[in-house]
Amino acid sequence: MAQEFETGDRPPKGPTADAPGRLVPLAPGLHFIATPIGAARDITLRALDILRSADLLVAEDTRSLRHLMEIHGVPLEGRRVLAYHDHNGAQMRPRVMAALQEGKSVAYASEAGTPLVADPGFQLGRAALAEDLPVFSAPGPSAVLAALTVSGLPSDRFLFAGFAPNASMARQKWLAGLRDIPATLIFYESPKRIQGMLRDCVKILGESREAALCRELTKKFEETRRGTLGSLADGLEGASVKGEIVLLVDRAQGPAAGPEELEAMLRQALAQQSLKDAVSEVSNALGLPRRDVYQAALALEKSR
Repeated sequence: MAQEFETGDRPPKGPTADAPGRLVPLAPGLHFIATPIGAARDITLRALDILRSADLLVAEDTRSLRHLMEIHGVPLEGRRVLAYHDHNGAQMRPRVMAALQEGKSVAYASEAGTPLVADPGFQLGRAALAEDLPVFSAPGPSAVLAALTVSGLPSDRFLFAGFAPNASMARQKWLAGLRDIPATLIFYESPKRIQGMLRDCVKILGESREAALCRELTKKFEETRRGTLGSLADGLEGASVKGEIVLLVDRAQGPAAGPEELEAMLRQALAQQSLKDAVSEVSNALGLPRRDVYQAALALEKSR
């Protein structure tokens, strides 16, 4: 299904001299373009310029890309848009690679978000790099980073784990492998599976772990629920859920370090690095709040 963009104030049709989508010199190579995850105006000016200027356009969903270009007044001008997705990647790669080897500029766009993040463009990028062909990125929207920003969970270290296995037993085993990772865990999930995913998270990760559930980011009905995994699971039990979902879970909290362990680690870290870096290293290693470690480090510095 083609991506439905939230268009907001639609710009006038057709490019002008000062409008997005101007024709620019574009280096030969593969240009990965991040596309909006909902709000159509989240596209970057550079991405629009690449779409206007590339010799060949490739998209995970050609309807989504055509719709996005139409919204922003970027014409095709006789160029074709080739479909490249999970089901035809092996067949389409040689065609795209041939264009790159001829020195053409090729723009690849995800259906939504940043290419190669849960996206079929990964194999295309690897193939281009294996042939020493130039690969570029025009960064932009990302559901992972948007969700992390609004979640309220620690952002200094995070792990994007993608989609969990569909079957509950396989999913529980998979979650067990992530349980003790000292980072915020980020998952993509579908409305049909989210309740099962939350139940398994409660069982394997623990009901008291802090989490956030982000739905329909940047769209009209955007919603973020925050709380423990147990409260989120209870809140969605039997509910009708719609839209794209990102689930975030706080890092594992190990046993609190004692004052002696904290002081010993700080002494060792401060002997080799700055106060700021030492505090960061020790707080991450022990899973302690940064402010508490900072106060302990200041006290230790004063006593020396």
